[in-house]
Amino acid sequence: MDENVPRQITVGLRLRSIDVLTVQEDKQAGMPDQRVLARATELQRVLFSMDDDLLSLAHQRQKEGVAFPGVIYAHPQGIGIGNCVRDLEIIAKASILEDTFNQVQYLPL
Repeated sequence: MDENVPRQITVGLRLRSIDVLTVQEDKQAGMPDQRVLARATELQRVLFSMDDDLLSLAHQRQKEGVAFPGVIYAHPQGIGIGNCVRDLEIIAKASILEDTFNQVQYLPL
């Protein structure tokens, strides 16, 4: 989870037994988006964000052919907390890392 993601989303996913690591828990809070995405790549974890700048960075990596484990993006005003949790749960339970690698997915589904 990127640091701009509401805590309720993280809690909701954990209540559904989804493995979530926040930027804060990983001691990466305040780091530039490029570092956050690099860290997600190191950990081989898909990154969920509501930050337009991180979305742009993911698109830049796609254009340049720089590998990343995937980004899921939701516009902060485009989806409610409950629907966001539901869609993220679906993605987490229905996909494997190879499905998301170098991909940007948008919520709502």
